[in-house]
Amino acid sequence: MEGTGESMRVIGIDPGVAITGYGVIEENGSDYLCLNSGCVRTGKDQDSASRLQEIHDFIFELIAGYSPQALAVEKLFFSKNVRTAFQVGEARGVIILVAARCNIELFEYTPLQVKQAVAGYGKAEKMQVQKMVQMLLKLPRPPVVDDEADAMAVALCHLQNRRFQEALKGGRP
Repeated sequence: MEGTGESMRVIGIDPGVAITGYGVIEENGSDYLCLNSGCVRTGKDQDSASRLQEIHDFIFELIAGYSPQALAVEKLFFSKNVRTAFQVGEARGVIILVAARCNIELFEYTPLQVKQAVAGYGKAEKMQVQKMVQMLLKLPRPPVVDDEADAMAVALCHLQNRRFQEALKGGRP
C-alpha cells in the first residue's frame, strides 16, 4: 500500500453486465475528491462476450487514464436470481482480470463492509449511502444511479479501510 504522506487514487467498481458502476476517488490527507464516476451500460441485444469485452475495455482505459494505486470491487452477494448472480460473477471476473493485467492491487469488499465504512451502519438504506457519498465527496447532489453511488462507496470503503489498517500498524492516527 501507498505511504500515508502521499495522495492515493483508487477506482471503485460495482460490477454488473447490464450496468457496471465506477468511481475514481483520490484521497489527499483527510479530503476525498471524485475525479470521475459513472456507469458502463451494455445493450441487451449484445451477446455475453461482447458485453464483457465492452466492460473490459472501458475499465482498462479507465485504469490507463487515471493510474490508480488500487482497484476496489464489490464482492458478489447472495442473489435469489441465479442468472443475475452468474452475470455479476462474469463481470467481476473480467474486472479482476483487468486489474491483474494492469498489475494493480485488488481489494474486495462485501456490501455490508461498504455500508459500514461509508454510512457507519452495515444495514444502511441506499439513500443513506448516497447521502454519505455526497457528503464525503462534497458533491452538489447525491449520485442518481445506484450503481455509480455504490462504486464510489466501494472506493471510499477502501480508503477508510486503508486508514484503519495503517492506524493498526502504527501509521497515521
